[in-house]
Amino acid sequence: MKNYSIKTFIVDLLISIVAGFIVSVAYFFFQNSNGFAPGGVGGLATITYNVLDKAIPWAYLMIVFNIPIFILVTIFVDKKLGFFLIIYMVVQSFGTELLAVLGCKPYSYANNPDTYEVIFACIATGVISGLGFSIMLRRFGASGGTYAIAALIKKAKPASSVSYLAFFLDGSVVILFFLISHFNVTPAICTLINLFLANVVVDYFLSGLKNGYKFEIVTDKPDELSKELVEKLHHGVTEIRVVGMYSHQDKYMIVCIIRKKQIGEMMKVLKSYPNSFASFSKVNEVFGRFRK
Repeated sequence: MKNYSIKTFIVDLLISIVAGFIVSVAYFFFQNSNGFAPGGVGGLATITYNVLDKAIPWAYLMIVFNIPIFILVTIFVDKKLGFFLIIYMVVQSFGTELLAVLGCKPYSYANNPDTYEVIFACIATGVISGLGFSIMLRRFGASGGTYAIAALIKKAKPASSVSYLAFFLDGSVVILFFLISHFNVTPAICTLINLFLANVVVDYFLSGLKNGYKFEIVTDKPDELSKELVEKLHHGVTEIRVVGMYSHQDKYMIVCIIRKKQIGEMMKVLKSYPNSFASFSKVNEVFGRFRK
């Protein structure tokens, strides 16, 4: 906690609140009213909510299932992480209650049971909740009960793999929901779609919004090529001396990172240098002075 300023604390607090409320919006408007579950620990809370015939408010069950895990994280892993996870979960849980008090109406396919609106609901849940998860993961490296359990396991056994845990929890939610819904396929499919889309959104945001493509060009005309790339693509280049092991001739490698929309322009430039050899790969995140 050293060098942890008040400004950083306020930013972390606001991020936790915003992320929690975003997830609560997904759950209130699209999930809870349409009879499917999120993944992990939240899914187990939703299953319990349905098994008890909604006798206990969903928000309370989310707290009961998640807060003890976050308290353990606070004690045994990281006090700061545990504190903000608790804030995030409280906002996520009671945000649904707040929206209900404000008189907001959820999007429910029950009003039109002969339509495919439930599919729209699970798509919206996956996308919106995935955004909230991404914000927490990007800032704190954790966003919910599954990630918190993973942190506890890593603390106890650093060499252990936790990917199987996430798979087991999510898979259990789908199977249990299928069983308690009397073998109704629709809730299980919606849960799968929700899980898949949430993970896609998380992967997209964590892989980096500021991505690009790295070109590595081996050439014997580095000055001319570099000048043309800088003038036409407006990106800097890096020159590296290399040796061709087939010809044993000294050459140069030009490294340049560009945007996806500039690939066509890059190809046009390379065609004017037929003796050059180039390859490119996707770069998920670009730091520093990288112009758009």
